[in-house]
Amino acid sequence: MAMAMASSLEPVAANQDGDALAALRKGLEDPDGNLKSWDPSLVNPCTWFYVRCDGDNRVTRLDLGNLNLSGTLAPELGQLEKLFSLDLSSNSISGAIPAALGNAKSLTFLHLDHNRLTGPIPRELAGLPNLGIADFSNNDLCGTIPTDGAFQKIPASSFANNPRLHQGGEYEPNC
Repeated sequence: MAMAMASSLEPVAANQDGDALAALRKGLEDPDGNLKSWDPSLVNPCTWFYVRCDGDNRVTRLDLGNLNLSGTLAPELGQLEKLFSLDLSSNSISGAIPAALGNAKSLTFLHLDHNRLTGPIPRELAGLPNLGIADFSNNDLCGTIPTDGAFQKIPASSFANNPRLHQGGEYEPNC
């Protein structure tokens, strides 16, 4: 009985990942058609281009760098519990970094550099236990550079070329 329950949960998790990616896709403009394989009617997002999964069909990597994408990031990215690597660098993505991304506890590599992101760096990201490499450079982020938790390991160069971002001071949620 327990075995049947476990196997019935796997498609639900895969669907949750697919729903999160569908929400991301909905918020992005894709003028070159790079994400045309992202068909939300398919149960398994592991067949989509630029998506990598583990043996349980859980999304572990999103390699969306340099695809001429614009738009905003969906908070549903935080639902990707097994996401290890997120690369959205060298696009024209605008808006804020969703605080919910701090729920993606497996996240180890985060590349958001060379976009048009605004707002503060969410403090929720400091709670990512495995975050080892993060790059927020070349955006329009503002407020203070976080230095606690996961950010203790992130070099200052990862925050470069954000003219409204500075070291020290109180967190500014609405900078």
